[in-house]
Amino acid sequence: MRIDLHTHTTASDGTSSPAELVALAKKLGVGILAVADHDTTESVDPVMTLAAQEEIEVIPAVELNTDIENAEVHVLGYFIDHHQPWLQEFLTMLRNGRMNRAAKMVEKLNALGVKIDYATVQSYAQGSVGRPHVARAMVQAGVVRSLEEAFDKYIGRQGPAYVERMRVTPAEAVSTIARAGGIPVLAHPGWGAPDELIPELIAAGLEGIEVYYPDHTPAMTMHYMELAKQYSLLMTGGTDFHGTAVASKAPLGSQYVPLEVVEKLKARHAEKQRTLTSRQ
Repeated sequence: MRIDLHTHTTASDGTSSPAELVALAKKLGVGILAVADHDTTESVDPVMTLAAQEEIEVIPAVELNTDIENAEVHVLGYFIDHHQPWLQEFLTMLRNGRMNRAAKMVEKLNALGVKIDYATVQSYAQGSVGRPHVARAMVQAGVVRSLEEAFDKYIGRQGPAYVERMRVTPAEAVSTIARAGGIPVLAHPGWGAPDELIPELIAAGLEGIEVYYPDHTPAMTMHYMELAKQYSLLMTGGTDFHGTAVASKAPLGSQYVPLEVVEKLKARHAEKQRTLTSRQ
């Protein structure tokens, strides 16, 4: 049985609908799946309903995008109570910020002579708008040949059309996930999250680190395993699958994730639920 604890759908910047994601998971033998769209939980319930029919276990999750100086830090939240109204209000605020950011990027691109419009960007986003949707509009317009080129030349952090997003710190994301009853996990730390950030995030409630990830070399994987042991953090992993219509880092379920990872996540979730019940 394959395990994939980091996937995306059309609710954010993925290209697979909930039905397509479940069908592909069934085809590839993925028995445990976590849906972790950026700043939205819109696909969690549909995927859980469809997956139950295929005897695929689904862990409700979300991925919150945050910023530090000159880098992004993403925080995953597993077993969140995604039906809490305050959480949905917070996520809506983040998505509105994404829409404003994308519109400003389009304005900057137009000023640079890149003729795309916001309506086209929106047409690629069935849910939460993100930079990949701007990049797809640029590919469609023939301005660039690939999403990677769009980021490298225009909308990457150092690009002339880059716009800062609404500021949320990694610690704020961690505490938000914890408040929602979830297990906060530092996503793909190899992207540039400095090791020195971990103690600060642990103080905010961090409980895990994504160790098993396609971009992590064997040496990096070992390093993050050691950090997890050093700080008594849970280890997680997944492909960061964004669909078959884009160049995903790895096919769904192809990243090795030990079953022990899920067992420990479940045990931590059960422990948190018992603690919550005892306080009521």
